Amino acid sequence: MRPARVAVIGGSGFYQMEGLTELEEVRQSTPFGDPSDTIVLGTLEGVRVAFLPRHGRGHRILPTEVPARANIYALKSLGVEFIISVSAVGSLREELQPLHLIVPDQIIDRTRARASTFFGGGLVAHVAMADPFCAALSDIVCESARDAGATVHRGGTYVVMEGPAFSTRAESHLYRSWGADVIGMTALPEAKLAREAEICYVTLASVTDYDTWYEAHAEVTAEMIISNLSRNVATCRRVVANAVRRLPEARHCFCATALDDALVTPLRLVPDKTKRALAPIIGRFLAGAGGGPR
Repeated sequence: MRPARVAVIGGSGFYQMEGLTELEEVRQSTPFGDPSDTIVLGTLEGVRVAFLPRHGRGHRILPTEVPARANIYALKSLGVEFIISVSAVGSLREELQPLHLIVPDQIIDRTRARASTFFGGGLVAHVAMADPFCAALSDIVCESARDAGATVHRGGTYVVMEGPAFSTRAESHLYRSWGADVIGMTALPEAKLAREAEICYVTLASVTDYDTWYEAHAEVTAEMIISNLSRNVATCRRVVANAVRRLPEARHCFCATALDDALVTPLRLVPDKTKRALAPIIGRFLAGAGGGPR
């Protein structure tokens, strides 16, 4: 099996990645359970790509139930260095219209029932999340979206809510008062886990509705969201293909070394069971260290 350098996590309405050749299907098991579905490996623009439908084929998994740790762990185990996450979002700003794309640069976490770290079990780590999305990969995805003919907005704050119900009007107005731009259910804990795994992560968000704050807009329904996202799927696929062509040969961003100043526990004190379980995540610290102190 050839390793994949980039992964695409498909959200609502984005259940398969067309244009892949040399296909393989991989069933990965992890210490955190099974991923959302079989991972499809293929070649796109000469680059090995992994595709994973976040909610499973047929959209069977609630946002809260998405096995994010298993997903990110499995992708890291396959050699992935870049993740492009495609997600549906509601707009909190009139200028961010349905069918527009946005590449956010900030997150507000309103989730409350999701495991959001690989660490624990005798190993403490605190990764920096001031800038939760990879700026270098975000620039690539934005440029790729413009080349695909999309209306794309660079930057903005994404509120990640727990779901599965949509916002009340009061909540929607509250998030607007905070300066948030879009709202969705899936960028977390993915962004945090990708940072812990030292993977560059970006969200390509497809605006499907105006949430509940905009009274001139029809009431938000799942049917509306899937319909609008489906209209944008072809565009998102072109964006991904354009982005894959532009990936740098070497990474020079913070993401690639995010654990350098994050691991707190001396490795000599970490239980062997935890070291084995987290080997794909912390392997570069274990190699040649003999399990000794950092």
